[in-house]
Amino acid sequence: QAQLKESGGGLVQPGGSLRLSCSTTEKIYYINTMGWYRQAPGKERVLVATITNDGRTNYADSVQGRFTVSGDSAQNTVSLQMNNLEREDTAVYYCYIYTWSHKGWDVYSKTYWGQGTQVTVSS
Repeated sequence: QAQLKESGGGLVQPGGSLRLSCSTTEKIYYINTMGWYRQAPGKERVLVATITNDGRTNYADSVQGRFTVSGDSAQNTVSLQMNNLEREDTAVYYCYIYTWSHKGWDVYSKTYWGQGTQVTVSS
């Protein structure tokens, strides 16, 4: 099955910027939503930002105004531009793709996760 590949993580100083990118190893169809989650040490994985196939975005309150998610469901790519990074943004960031389709009354859905990329904000 298709796998998600993230890139762009690293070490950055507070106030700096990073851009995360995600692509797939095989074509994924019927994408409904793409985006990013993150997991800080000792904490649960939480939503950062998502974008639907018709362009609607959703952001965690903590990143609103600083992060921007963009995606192309046809190209199977999603990115996260992170500006004005804070120490609290330090986490492993996971790419996420959710597919949905139906045939008659039967519904088909699947969630894909990347392996994660480390983002560390430190001086």
